[in-house]
Amino acid sequence: METTEPFDALMAMLDPPMVVVTAAVGGERGGCLVGFHAQTSIAPGRYTVWLSKANHTYRLALRATHLGLHFLDRHDLALAERFGTLTGDEVDKFADLAVRCGPGGAPELTAHPHRMCVRRVALLDEGGDHVCVVTEPVAVTTRGRLTPLRLSAVAHLRPGHTAAERPHPATERADRTAPR
Repeated sequence: METTEPFDALMAMLDPPMVVVTAAVGGERGGCLVGFHAQTSIAPGRYTVWLSKANHTYRLALRATHLGLHFLDRHDLALAERFGTLTGDEVDKFADLAVRCGPGGAPELTAHPHRMCVRRVALLDEGGDHVCVVTEPVAVTTRGRLTPLRLSAVAHLRPGHTAAERPHPATERADRTAPR
């Protein structure tokens, strides 16, 4: 039987760029660090992200119509650490950041020069630990040069949740604040 070790080795060599994906529903917002993402269609324009089922942001994205995608520059390690190691189940990752409500309510990190607001078009859950979210761009901002922050630069970070954790919607913070 074939092992996944060659697959893991090949994937490790690709060193993808990192993005922060944001979502908001019902006054609750979340964001997470994502390495699985790509343009997936030219006409019409489509961009796809894969969100971990363990993340607070995933559970919000299931109900959100729009997402924010923030393309990280090599100087954005602190932002990657914030959105990649903290869990939105316990903290507001947006505290002390300049944030505005973008199209469809998606949180936009306004100080970030390379970002897109996207509308969710489709979801694909084929049973793995991530869900594919197909989107279409509705607003794009870019200023200056982008030298992407790559997976190799954030590989030392410890995620707020392991891939094996899969809390059920609704989100934990929503559950704590819900009237009983």
